[in-house]
Amino acid sequence: MCSVISTREVNYDVDGLTMVAHLAQPGGEGPWPAVLLGHDGIGLDGYQRARADDLAEHGYLTLAMDYHGGQVFFGNPEAMLARVMPLLADADRMQAIGRAALDVLMAVPGADPGRLAALGYGAGGRIVLELASAGVPFKAVAVVHPGLPEARPEDWADVAGVFLLCTGSEDPLCSPDQILEFARALQGAGIDWRVNVYGGAKHAFWARPTNADGSPSNETSHAEATVPGVGYHPAHTPRAWRSVLDLFHESIGTMSLSPG
Repeated sequence: MCSVISTREVNYDVDGLTMVAHLAQPGGEGPWPAVLLGHDGIGLDGYQRARADDLAEHGYLTLAMDYHGGQVFFGNPEAMLARVMPLLADADRMQAIGRAALDVLMAVPGADPGRLAALGYGAGGRIVLELASAGVPFKAVAVVHPGLPEARPEDWADVAGVFLLCTGSEDPLCSPDQILEFARALQGAGIDWRVNVYGGAKHAFWARPTNADGSPSNETSHAEATVPGVGYHPAHTPRAWRSVLDLFHESIGTMSLSPG
């Protein structure tokens, strides 16, 4: 793994807001394979910033996009849904948000346009899927409990790359049946895909609960209000992450990867 990375905030304007993205850059000169990361509906939080940092440590130039204008809605599901649901109903708007972030990523010196991948959680997964269906040449797309578009093979006929679709067996918002229905559309379009279903996991199973002071909690349920069906699963969280790293290593390589 890369021993030294650098991180910084990147501001850019889209969707009537000033977005506050998180850029994580490997050490060295590059060129680097590049990853666009779309956060979950609550906003760009510490976990997903840390995913960008971990990807940079593995040799990937990573931009964790923002699509809430710097806001995080954890503990306020009503405000989160008021922002996210209209967004998910507007493909053009999602593509505009995603392309603005992608432009920022690809403008970084050393970004390799021939080794481009995407990772998305929840609504961020839907944004990267919209970009892929619109022709962005991702070599790999990994989505974790994504908001799924309508499953139509014709929408994916000109799409290349490898897809990883992950969800929990107990996720009521992105069920295994929904994931498999979407995968069948990818199959009909001739796309290389794989599905991981994590037994006993709920929606946002990677989101570790915190105490009132912000310190990590040993509980599996959240003290603050969330949408129904959310729950932390400590065993499946690292398993899902290893699957993402495996996909990217296979499809776009790495500058440096720890042995084994």
